[in-house]
Amino acid sequence: MKNVLLFLLGVASGFVLAHLVNKDPRGHELLAEVDARIGAFTDRMGDAYREQESRMMGIVDEVKDAAAEVGATARAAAADAVAGAKAAASDAVDSAKSAASDAVDATADAARKLTD
Repeated sequence: MKNVLLFLLGVASGFVLAHLVNKDPRGHELLAEVDARIGAFTDRMGDAYREQESRMMGIVDEVKDAAAEVGATARAAAADAVAGAKAAASDAVDSAKSAASDAVDATADAARKLTD
């Protein structure tokens, strides 16, 4: 609590001192110069921030484009894999049908031979 009170007392003293200095023409010039320097500093900081933000947005856009390209490539690869799997399954079914048909024919031939 004591620290807060001392802080508030320091802030109030600073305002009173700045008011007194501002009444004097030389003090007014000094405060105007300090204000101008602070303004220039904040302008430079703002420009640097906007420049950095622009750079970061460029990087983010590049990453988004790369991610979209990877996604499109992955979708195409998945579609190719599905088509390949369908073709392989169709071939397997055809082979199984052919083998079953051959087995039925062989069984029928064997049965005819037994009955003859």
